[in-house]
Amino acid sequence: MTEEYMERFWRWRVLTLALAGVLFLVIVGATAVGPVDIPPVKVAGILLAKLPAVGGLAGASWTPVEENIVLQVRLPRIILGALVGSALAVAGTAMQGLFKNPMADPYVIGISSGAALGATLAIVSGVHGGFSLPAAAFLGALAAAFLVYYIAREDGAMRMETLLLSGIAVAIFFSALASLFMYLAGEDLHRIVFWLMGGLWARGWEHVKVAALPILAGSAGIHVFARELNAMQMGEEAAVGLGIDIEEVKKVLLALSALVAGVAVSVSGIIGFVGLVIPHMVRLVVGPDHRILVPAAALVGASFLILADTAARSIISPAELPVGIITAFLGAPFFIYLLRRRRGVGPY
Repeated sequence: MTEEYMERFWRWRVLTLALAGVLFLVIVGATAVGPVDIPPVKVAGILLAKLPAVGGLAGASWTPVEENIVLQVRLPRIILGALVGSALAVAGTAMQGLFKNPMADPYVIGISSGAALGATLAIVSGVHGGFSLPAAAFLGALAAAFLVYYIAREDGAMRMETLLLSGIAVAIFFSALASLFMYLAGEDLHRIVFWLMGGLWARGWEHVKVAALPILAGSAGIHVFARELNAMQMGEEAAVGLGIDIEEVKKVLLALSALVAGVAVSVSGIIGFVGLVIPHMVRLVVGPDHRILVPAAALVGASFLILADTAARSIISPAELPVGIITAFLGAPFFIYLLRRRRGVGPY
């Protein structure tokens, strides 16, 4: 191994540990926020006490009520927010790398709308217990991803100039179908409406258990293809010259992106623009190498959505805003900025 490689390796490791430390601090700070005031030192002590290798925090003490609030009321929602934010950011990173376009993300490409349609069908049909809702959302996301893929293809290759328009068209079509089923939903209408607004209210450990494995496994799978994504940034001909089966890689990455985005949408509803903003901002800091970009985006996306959800439940407390509103307020102007900045510029 060269000296340059070792230097980069240690720099990436330090960056990853720093972002993980920031995420832990964000989790502690967000868990401390709520109607019952629990100081961050107590929250950190409660969390660290659950780690056998740590055993608690010196000088921190708490009551059983405070421990129950932290572990059973607030922490599940925050962990789920971290999983959802991470999933959307990783899926957005894969989409942007795959399509070589910084304006690609699960929301814009239509994956989120496909997942929403699948979940809506599950709710209307009454089959939404256990893994049924995530499975339906995944199938909807997968259908949207491959529909956009085949619409944007021409002569066996992806047509980048039609990608966004294809995604918008598919998203509108799937949203129209979801609206139709909402109209026919009857008593389930209010449940679907609140779900589509995007939020983490009334979420518990059962939602974390449903989402954790597919999101973590799918994100790890995307990271496995980091080298292929790097090669594709040099052009498809160069990637083929390195022995990469471009079309197979595209299909696998679309399936993995649909998995993580679909499961995220199934437990949180539609939360837009996380997959657009986070990968682009992280890329400006760490560079385009997906070996560090994917894990860095995952950690930053987790921290971002936790902070956004904390704002959503604090701005008009004791009532709550859907977190999707917060992310849309932040993401939509950034999307407009990207559109204006890239006017007349080809894929990166």
